Amino acid sequence: MSSSQQREADFAVFVAAQSAQLVHFARMLCGDLHQAQDLVQTALEKVFKVWRKRQIEHPLAYARRAVLNQYLSGGRTRWRETPVADPSDHRDQAVPDHATGLVDRDALLAALADLTPRERAVIVLRYQQDLTEAATAEQLGVRIGTVKSTASRAMAKLRRSPDLIETHQGRTS
Repeated sequence: MSSSQQREADFAVFVAAQSAQLVHFARMLCGDLHQAQDLVQTALEKVFKVWRKRQIEHPLAYARRAVLNQYLSGGRTRWRETPVADPSDHRDQAVPDHATGLVDRDALLAALADLTPRERAVIVLRYQQDLTEAATAEQLGVRIGTVKSTASRAMAKLRRSPDLIETHQGRTS
């Protein structure tokens, strides 16, 4: 097997192992599964071009950064302006009742929609991806102080979000 073929095989293994995590990350950024899949697909196409030419030291971080750059590039419409998928696409799938979790998730996605793209990126990287402030700053290409101030502003907005307040009012659990 040539080195080029080996790199392609390694990339296929990487995509199989990490694509679900990257799609979840992208969905938290943009709020829509299909748009998230598009973001990841476009980002992975760009990653593959680099992957074929040279070794990438931290491939997941590199791919996450590519997804983030694609999202922040502004070339996409805001996710809340995207039409809702047709419910008939789900064809009577039997699933357990997770209504409370869905309400919480929908409330969180609605609250995230009110943040700026950079604020959403900081919140998702810090709290959903569990990156440190330094790693978040590195991913965004900004200073740690910018991450701290952006996270502070975003968290303040989330605390005041009517979507999250209404979700948890009257709950005893």
